Amino acid sequence: MTPAHEIHVPRSFEDSLEELEGRPLAVALCDLDDFARINEGLGREVGDAVLRDWERTLTRSLPAEATVVRIGGDEYAAALPDHSAESALILLEEIRAHIAGQYPTAKVPWPVSVSAGVAARPPHGDTPGELLAAAREALMRAKRDGSNRVTIFVEEKMTMKSNYYTRATLDRLAKLSNATGRTEASLLREALDELLVKYRDEL
Repeated sequence: MTPAHEIHVPRSFEDSLEELEGRPLAVALCDLDDFARINEGLGREVGDAVLRDWERTLTRSLPAEATVVRIGGDEYAAALPDHSAESALILLEEIRAHIAGQYPTAKVPWPVSVSAGVAARPPHGDTPGELLAAAREALMRAKRDGSNRVTIFVEEKMTMKSNYYTRATLDRLAKLSNATGRTEASLLREALDELLVKYRDEL
């Protein structure tokens, strides 16, 4: 398999996933937040430099067995065989934090951030199409929840069981939801993602 530090562009990313059929697998879709603003505001030359930095960081920071594919513009897909969604989240969170720490610069006077969505086999899907759709939904959720974050796919039907929480906790969550303009489910998902990063050494 092509090492992660080399951009591997197969006939289609689905084909490369088919080669891993039957193995545990994490799939990630990730891109730069509001990259068009950089191109339009600072020029394509600066945008290309930011894109090269993003590509280099992503491909050199993932394990050697990963397959990385540029699927358009600033968006990349990565397949990480024998990884869980949680271990992939930790890897991508480190990449996200690294990119965020590189900017602003003299040539790029704005923050630059990355969002990513992660899905895994099991439990989020089995076929390449299912995994990619789940990773896409996770990426869209990362954008909806404010960008500059890595999220794991969670089915929207996930509901909170009131008997898991005290009434006081539920009331505080409702107040936070009203204050931030975000759904209670999105706040809980953010807390779960942060919890997984906090306890990365236990996974």
